[in-house]
Amino acid sequence: MATANTQPPSAVRLTQYAALDIKGADAEKFLQGQASAQVGLANGTFAPLTCFCTPKGRMLANGQLLRLGSDHFRLVLDASLADGLLTHLKKFAAFYKAELSVIGSVTFAGASEPADTLANQLDITLPDQPYTHTTSSKGTALRMPGKPRWLLMFEKDASDLVNSDDALHNEWQLADIRSGLAWLTAKQQDHFLPQMLNWEALGGISFKKGCYTGQEVVARAHFRGQVKKRLVHASINAATLPEIGESLLDDNGKTLGEVVSSAFSGKQQVELLAVMNTKVMEDNLAVYWQQQPITLYEMPYPIERLDPEQIAAQLA
Repeated sequence: MATANTQPPSAVRLTQYAALDIKGADAEKFLQGQASAQVGLANGTFAPLTCFCTPKGRMLANGQLLRLGSDHFRLVLDASLADGLLTHLKKFAAFYKAELSVIGSVTFAGASEPADTLANQLDITLPDQPYTHTTSSKGTALRMPGKPRWLLMFEKDASDLVNSDDALHNEWQLADIRSGLAWLTAKQQDHFLPQMLNWEALGGISFKKGCYTGQEVVARAHFRGQVKKRLVHASINAATLPEIGESLLDDNGKTLGEVVSSAFSGKQQVELLAVMNTKVMEDNLAVYWQQQPITLYEMPYPIERLDPEQIAAQLA
């Protein structure tokens, strides 16, 4: 397998994200029964990855969970899923002192080199550890995985501070791909077990917490080793980006995987994340997209369980 280089992006407006806020005296208790994260680990510094599942263990959404106040949590997720997840969760929130809302006024920006200047606008310092955040009344800076880059959330419109540039947006997407971080979208909702997006290898599942919706199926798949599909990082020679959900095939036209995200990494060069049958890696099978051969890369993390409790302890 090849090894990919990483190049952090400059400041760019990121419209693919949304903010779903959960507030109230029972906000933590409510989330604990729905999210794969150990909600108490979201302590105002550590922002654990998490997901929400159907009773059959299929992902409705994934994202990062931030605590912005004692009774105020924010889930950062793909914008295509926000309203649907809000409707889904409200069915359960009716039994708790918790209010949910999608905050449309938040401006999301991705930054690397210009991040200090933007952080000054928020009256905060930049966090230096991945999956940690700093917050003020003006907004939040969340450190992302890989080479230093930050997701900034301005509580009010900040269009004048960031760029709306396709090339910069592509660079941010490429950085996520090279970090092995896949964001579920509406096109693949209720389709994958969390482990198919390597979510337990990223610390996005707590196997030490109590029950949550879908927990039994997710735990059984883990402990019985029943996960036969995994997220992989790959590249192809192509002038266009594969669509989300497009099939990846073997020599005989049999589907071996499907695209989750993609970005350009050079002229006529595309990198992508795909959920692939594990036999591809085990048997070194040839895989194609539109008859173009695919090159597989090593993932930037081991495909093994990483407990979020372990991450939180290392940050303490």
